[in-house]
Amino acid sequence: MRPLNARIDPQAGWSGARTPLFASRMTRRLAGFVATASNLRLPSFGAVAFAVVGGAVVCGITVGGHTGAVLDGIGQPLGFSIDKVSVHGNSETSEIDVLQALWQTGSQTLLSLDPTEARETLEAMPWIDRASVSKIFPDRVTIDLDEHRPYAIWQTDKSFYVVNREGKKIVPYVPGRFDALPVVVGDGAAGAAAGIVDEMEGFPEFRARVRAYVRVGSRRWDIELKNGVVIRLPEDKPLEAVAQVVRMDRENTLLERDIAMVDMRLSDRVVVRLTEDSLSRRKQRLEERAKLIKRLGKDKPV
Repeated sequence: MRPLNARIDPQAGWSGARTPLFASRMTRRLAGFVATASNLRLPSFGAVAFAVVGGAVVCGITVGGHTGAVLDGIGQPLGFSIDKVSVHGNSETSEIDVLQALWQTGSQTLLSLDPTEARETLEAMPWIDRASVSKIFPDRVTIDLDEHRPYAIWQTDKSFYVVNREGKKIVPYVPGRFDALPVVVGDGAAGAAAGIVDEMEGFPEFRARVRAYVRVGSRRWDIELKNGVVIRLPEDKPLEAVAQVVRMDRENTLLERDIAMVDMRLSDRVVVRLTEDSLSRRKQRLEERAKLIKRLGKDKPV
C-alpha cells in the first residue's frame, strides 16, 4: 500500500534528473522562512502558558466527556436553562415519557442540548416513528412527533405484536383496544399484510367474517373464517378467487354449509372438503342407502 503522504509524480521516468533542482528550490524557501521567523516578536511567557493550559483543559473536558456539564455551568447563570418543553403529535406516548427521554440526554440548558441526540433518543421509543427537536432561546424546547399507526396484529409462533402498515413491530399485543385490527399469521405476514388487507376493503361483508390471514410459504395466503372454514387462495390473482368465493356463497350459501376448506388454487376447478362430522354423516347415509338397495333387491320377485 502506498503511504498516504507519498507524492505521485506523473513524470516518474525523468524525476531523478530534476531532484537536485527541486532540492535547491526547497533549500532557498526554507532559508527565507527562517529569516522571516527570526524577525518576528516572540509571544510572552504568560500568553504561551495560557494557550498551553487552556488547550489542555479543553482537551481534558472533551476527552473526559464533561463538555455538557461545562456548557450547562456556563448557560445556567445566563438564563439558558431548559424551562419549557412543548410536545406535539403524541397520542400513544405520554408527555411524561417524552420528558424523561429528553432528560436522559443529560442536558440541562439549551447550550448543551444536542437536537440530533435528543431526536435519536425519542425515535428509539416504541410508538415514535419520527421526531424533531427545536431549541428556542433562551429557555424553550419544542418537540414534534409522528407516531406509528397500528395496522394489524401479527402472530409469529406463539407471540403477538401490533405492527404498522410496513410490518414494523410497535408493541406486544395485549387483548383489548386493538382487537378490531386484522390478524395476520406466519413468517413474512406482517410485511406483506397490506397487499391483501387493503384489497379486502372491496368485500366488506366477507371481510367481517375473516378471523385471520395466514401467510403460506412467503408466496400466498389462506383465509381462515370465524366459522372455521379455510379458503386457500392462489399465488396469482388472489382477489379474483375471493370474488368467486363471494359469488358462490351469495348464490349457493357455500360458506354456511358443513365444509372445512375451499381450495381455489387450481384455475379450472374448485375443490371443497367436508368436515369430519359431515364426512361421517355422509358415509352413514351411503351405507344406509346401500342396505336399502340390497333389501329391495331381495324382495323383488323372480
